[in-house]
Amino acid sequence: MYVWPSAVVLAQYLWTHQEELRGRTVLEVRRISPDTFKKELEHEQHDRCAFSLQLGAGASLPGVVAARCGADVILSDAVKTPLCLQNCRRSCEANGLHRVLVLGLTWGEVSPDLVLLPRLDFILGSDVFYEPDDFEDVLVTVAFLLRKNPSAQFWTTYQKRSADWSIEALLHRWKLNCVQVQLDTFNADKAQLAGSTLPGSHSIQMMIITLKTEAGL
Repeated sequence: MYVWPSAVVLAQYLWTHQEELRGRTVLEVRRISPDTFKKELEHEQHDRCAFSLQLGAGASLPGVVAARCGADVILSDAVKTPLCLQNCRRSCEANGLHRVLVLGLTWGEVSPDLVLLPRLDFILGSDVFYEPDDFEDVLVTVAFLLRKNPSAQFWTTYQKRSADWSIEALLHRWKLNCVQVQLDTFNADKAQLAGSTLPGSHSIQMMIITLKTEAGL
């Protein structure tokens, strides 16, 4: 299973904030496109041949780290990608995590499983802002969860792929606040931390998204 650079950075943030996670309820979410799924499948086929000892460092790294820090974790992935859901279960099994719930969710849809989620303290997402066409579906789901859990926070990392992509207007539309977290504040600004053999820019950024209050704070 391939670990994307954004997941490594988010896992580092969780590890440095483990006191905040202990005893809390955490949902890790992913939104995967067909192209991304194909890339992950290609990496997985390669890893099985050459890097089989990396099984426990695959999908859902941030959720696994949160569980190791003492949080009650729910992992989710797209309903239509059962292999990704299975990867979540494999990661949990490889790390001795037998109480983590794995759930299929569809971004942008208020499903019964989404409505019936327990009270959440944190929502985690690495590289969920992958394709601009999906940005609003992601934030619709996040906004729904934050309205159900007004004190919760969405911790997310993403790989900056284009200077033209922005979620600012969508944050305003769905009444959400966003604070950028500098990577050097949690020792994640080292090139080797989120190294990747994939082509292109690997500049990672982190945000904390919360529900906008009536006072606008």
